[in-house]
Amino acid sequence: MSLNSTPGANRVHIGFFGVRNAGKSSVVNAVTGQDLAIVSDTKGTTTDPVSKSMELLPIGPVVIIDTPGFDDEGSLGELRVRKTKQVLNRTDIAVLVVDASEGLKTADREMLELFRQKDIPYVIAYNKSDLLEQEPKQEKEAGKEETGEHEIYVSALEKKNIYELKEMIGRTAKNPGSRVEIVGDLISPGDLLVLVVPIDTAAPRGRLILPQQQTIRDILDSGAAAVVVRDAELKDTLETLGKKPAMVITDSQVFQKVSRIVPQDILLTSFSILMARYKGFLDVAVQGVRAVETLKDGDRVLISEGCTHHRQCEDIGTVKIPAWLKEYTGKEISFETSSGTGFEEDLTPYHMVIHCGGCMLNEREMKYRMKCAVDQGVPFTNYGIFIAYVHGILKRSVEIFPHLYEQF
Repeated sequence: MSLNSTPGANRVHIGFFGVRNAGKSSVVNAVTGQDLAIVSDTKGTTTDPVSKSMELLPIGPVVIIDTPGFDDEGSLGELRVRKTKQVLNRTDIAVLVVDASEGLKTADREMLELFRQKDIPYVIAYNKSDLLEQEPKQEKEAGKEETGEHEIYVSALEKKNIYELKEMIGRTAKNPGSRVEIVGDLISPGDLLVLVVPIDTAAPRGRLILPQQQTIRDILDSGAAAVVVRDAELKDTLETLGKKPAMVITDSQVFQKVSRIVPQDILLTSFSILMARYKGFLDVAVQGVRAVETLKDGDRVLISEGCTHHRQCEDIGTVKIPAWLKEYTGKEISFETSSGTGFEEDLTPYHMVIHCGGCMLNEREMKYRMKCAVDQGVPFTNYGIFIAYVHGILKRSVEIFPHLYEQF
């Protein structure tokens, strides 16, 4: 996969933050070498977060996010500040841009505290250093004893220390998303895997969905082989293969049908379950799905997706999952949905959250959503685990993860 085709969810997200007129947009343009952001002497020129996918050396594929001033005022200003805070939920590395001639302000210190609370690695770039008579050797943060190793004086106007800033961001970004593979660490070179990919009216024409593409690439990188079939051809394919598959991975929507076809001595799981592990919330999701047993008439369930798409008549989030849940529980349940970057911060009205696999969201965003639910005592699970559970095949589906399998 080339750098230009790297999915946004797999890119390092670098957010630029600071007060109005600190020069965030100028620094963004200097760092990227492109006019990505509008620059003006007027305070508050950047009114909404602006994102751009690109390649940034020495890091590689990134998403650059320019945000509104954190000290914006008025009712619209409050909305912009709220949007800026939301950006933090998907930020892997934060760059705080400070006006060097004015130093750290109260709003800057508040932003630094948010970085620490959310455990976001950060760099402080003191911009407009060309206005200083003499550049300070160090600018310590209030109440901290560190030596300022993540602070640097730059001038976006004169392009001074911009290369050094990029190098500093690169060091901060070292292995920012280091995590388990999708499936590569569960298989061995030479293994054969069968991937079940149903083609229906909701499938994107001419291409596979992202989790399927990523899984195939992961298998190939591991020196294993993948056979991709539709559910309609699965039975014949298994009968004609020259060797026993090490694993079958299926789309969750045909989990029950595939489970009946695949012999019990062959491992079976779904793309969605693998994505839950890849995004770091598998254990929580397996625990959270048990909440279906406690649902009562009138309870509210939030079904959330990380992307936006055209709803079909047999849409999984708005049609199939509600139908399966009502059939399983026999209860009259109230369903609400969310999609894209919108996600309820107050989840207390809900008795359960059922989320998609999160292939379009980065790991930090998915963990934030999970943590929102956990902190508020709301059970959190995902599509694949829910579907496996209500069809009685969750135990089999997590057999590849011994610590979860033993719980059943």
